[in-house]
Amino acid sequence: MQHAEPEITPQVAQNLGLTADEFNRIVQVMGRTPNFTELSIYSVMWSEHCSYKHSIHWLKTLPRTGRRLLVGAGEENAGLVDIGDGLACAFKIESHNHPSAIEPYQGAATGVGGIHRDIFTMGARPIAALNSLRFGNLDSAHTRHLVKGVVKGIGDYGNSFGVPTVGGEVYFNDCYNQNILVNAMSVGIVRVGHTVSAIAEGEGNPVFIVGSATGKDGIHGATFASADLTEDSAEDLPAVQVGDPFQEKLLLEATLEAIKTGAIVGMQDMGAAGITCSTSEMSAKGGVGMKIDLTKVPTRQANMKAWEILLSESQERMLIVAHKEQAHLLFEVFDKWDLACAQIGEVTNTGKLEFYHHDELIAEVPAESLVLGGGAPVYQPDYQRPKYLEQVGKFHSKNITAPKDWKKTAQQVFASPNIVSKRWIYEQYDSMVRTNSMGTNEPSDASLVRVKGTNKALALTVDCNSAYVHADPFVGAMIAVSEAARNITCSGGTPVAITNCLNFGNPKNPEVYWQFVQAIKGMGEACRKFDTPVTGGNVSFYNQSVFKDKTEPVFPTPTIGMLGVLEDVKNKMTMDFKKEGHQIYMLGTPQNDINCSEYLRVVHGVQHSPAPYFDLDEEFHIQLNVGKLIRRKLVESAHDISEGGLFAALVEMGLPRKLGFTLDTDSNFRKDAYLFGESQSRILVAVAPEKEEALLDYLNNHNLPFSQVGEVKGKNVVVDGENFGPIAEWAQIYDSVLSEKMNTAVEPV
Repeated sequence: MQHAEPEITPQVAQNLGLTADEFNRIVQVMGRTPNFTELSIYSVMWSEHCSYKHSIHWLKTLPRTGRRLLVGAGEENAGLVDIGDGLACAFKIESHNHPSAIEPYQGAATGVGGIHRDIFTMGARPIAALNSLRFGNLDSAHTRHLVKGVVKGIGDYGNSFGVPTVGGEVYFNDCYNQNILVNAMSVGIVRVGHTVSAIAEGEGNPVFIVGSATGKDGIHGATFASADLTEDSAEDLPAVQVGDPFQEKLLLEATLEAIKTGAIVGMQDMGAAGITCSTSEMSAKGGVGMKIDLTKVPTRQANMKAWEILLSESQERMLIVAHKEQAHLLFEVFDKWDLACAQIGEVTNTGKLEFYHHDELIAEVPAESLVLGGGAPVYQPDYQRPKYLEQVGKFHSKNITAPKDWKKTAQQVFASPNIVSKRWIYEQYDSMVRTNSMGTNEPSDASLVRVKGTNKALALTVDCNSAYVHADPFVGAMIAVSEAARNITCSGGTPVAITNCLNFGNPKNPEVYWQFVQAIKGMGEACRKFDTPVTGGNVSFYNQSVFKDKTEPVFPTPTIGMLGVLEDVKNKMTMDFKKEGHQIYMLGTPQNDINCSEYLRVVHGVQHSPAPYFDLDEEFHIQLNVGKLIRRKLVESAHDISEGGLFAALVEMGLPRKLGFTLDTDSNFRKDAYLFGESQSRILVAVAPEKEEALLDYLNNHNLPFSQVGEVKGKNVVVDGENFGPIAEWAQIYDSVLSEKMNTAVEPV
């Protein structure tokens, strides 16, 4: 093989992101020194983004089996869960952090496109999208620029593609000033037994590339995502892909129609590492090889080099292996939808990937050596408890002086960007397309999506308070899982399974890796308790910025995307107060706890404090019984207590119908802790007077801790007899804070 390529040395490998040890390992696997194209293939497939080399050991400790699970973690492009009535739900969450930090619009848009392809490549039709977003300080023009770009990218792609964005979360913290997090989740429905596997089988079967032409966008995108952001990262802008939602819509419909022909053996979307990834993973899964002619790949630019074609991450493309005798059916379907369908190779029995360019063999590598669980390296770095936790441990609430003006303090807390309405963001998303979404006027803690043709609904949520995880990764990750389950329970659903997006700093930093290990352990414990197996997801390391010799990892952010099932939509529960005279009860035990609260950060400027009170057994017991209370129709409203504490939760319940309430604090607790503390495992319910006795009987008979905290009454918010003003005044705060900040934004110079 003669090429005008550089002489291959360990330094060349290092320039491509490989270590000296990894280079030696590649030489050993191949039995010779690789050429530049082959080395480039290994550089992307052994990157953190594709190989999970620093995380796979610990990921395998997570619970991966469950009674409803049809496809578990790592088996296919997304997890698959049986939801009854002969239907299954495919769902997954993934990150697109680095691209979004450099080019927010396309970074976020292609993140949405990529996660939807993971769903429909399995044969499921996407019916809902969610997202979890993290940005820096909103007072920064740079942050506002990123928010605008990301939100517009998500909205434009999702709205054009025709899948509703039904829910999500947005947090702001200085640790995300440079390295924002953009996590996108897609949920789809498919009939059981009608899915397609990402596998290659059958010697001589043809291999097709379908969809968009291949360009130079996204080359080395996987490598780009496997390194810290620096002041020079903008130079990597070509690594950001460019999306076309209209092309993806055509690809969706064509793909689902092609599946019905029975012509498809296996199919995989082209995400990270493009053709390289899809050919290697499909071949390794089937124990076969492929012979690929890169000159047959439709390209957008002339004279693309072979390695550019191989590594391009151009969007809206799929790789399909077809039954030889039925391949003509694919041409008919994709021609109907005016999409390219080009045969670029065939399946072999060699176990090797053979890539040709202009009749020359330019790369030959064993497929198994490239993939996760095959020849890719696995690392278990050393880890140690972070030094900042010493400062966390020194916090004592006795040093915090209670405020004198309670109304003003409540307004300060409630006006936090992490609590107020994200209306400015979600109004840019189409939430009603396909008419499956439920409850836009009567909000539930989780997003509810009707499963057409049944009485069921899916209950969907994404959750993670990264401040809790930063304070205690083990407890914080347990809380993330539990809050997700709590949101589904409060909506009338039953938690079923999770997907996760694990966003952390550099795994070679022992303190960061300690956070990762502890979070995995906490997540696993909570998932086992709730019987919500992990169906897959994404690990995103290197979420840290290196600017002017200062390294700043983001808070550990293990985002939980949870799927629940509402067996009968008649049992749907919403958070809003329904009528005056309804009594308000808090289920769970209040605590003298202001740890890690918005109150501490906003009012007192305290950034380091322990995670809030949490007890997993208590959490499970309360959720189990709240679900029964909802199904027995004993409560009229249900809402979990989270950021902002009891007071914020009550205001949120009063806002939809502009109903006020009275609240009486308990003198056994600090008033600030009672109002604003974020101790976990607490749920607010409102009960009609005629059902109050039955509710109390149930609570007492089932050993459920509870206390009456107030009454739905009038149009004012009244705390301990003090009028905190009309609920309309609180609505103004809730709806205006984010929009006012965003509408005064200026583009960064």
